[in-house]
Amino acid sequence: DVYFITEKFKDYGELSDQRIEDLQIGASNRTASEDDAKKRNPLDFALWKSAKPNEISWNSPWGKGRPGWHIECSVMATKHLGDTIDIHGGGADLEFPHHTNEIAQSEAKTGKTFANYWMHNGFVNIDNVKMSKSLGNFITVHDALKTLDGQVLRFFFATQHYRKPINFTEKAVRDAETNLKYLKNTYEQPFTGTVD
Repeated sequence: DVYFITEKFKDYGELSDQRIEDLQIGASNRTASEDDAKKRNPLDFALWKSAKPNEISWNSPWGKGRPGWHIECSVMATKHLGDTIDIHGGGADLEFPHHTNEIAQSEAKTGKTFANYWMHNGFVNIDNVKMSKSLGNFITVHDALKTLDGQVLRFFFATQHYRKPINFTEKAVRDAETNLKYLKNTYEQPFTGTVD
């Protein structure tokens, strides 16, 4: 296995406004594993994983294996978008460790800023519960449009802050519908006053 030594990247944790000394081990909600014994620091992350039996693998200078999760994203981004990309986004849960690790390995390789702007969106909740396929409370926009007007759905999302959790409830959507109708009705009213 090949690991990135996080302590050697001076700005590690800057995206999430944390210092490496303050970062909590296990913040990614994974438990300690046998891989942790191979690392100098539990915050170090895999660049290359050695092959396990019956696992897809490729040859490398370090033997058969596969790229680490973070490497895959950095390679795709820099290959198709260049060493510095304008905007990088994703869910708030990716800020640390995934995007933090992408920055470290990409900037260590290129010496350039990896992304000029980071946009992390809040989660979508369904009736105050995080939307998740595993919970069965998952709805796509395509499915929502079967019962909701597209303008109402757009208005609902446009009135939410992208970084905050969005609570998708029947009442919230109906409120958006009422507010949109009010705006439309107000706009369509003829202006009858006089103006100097």
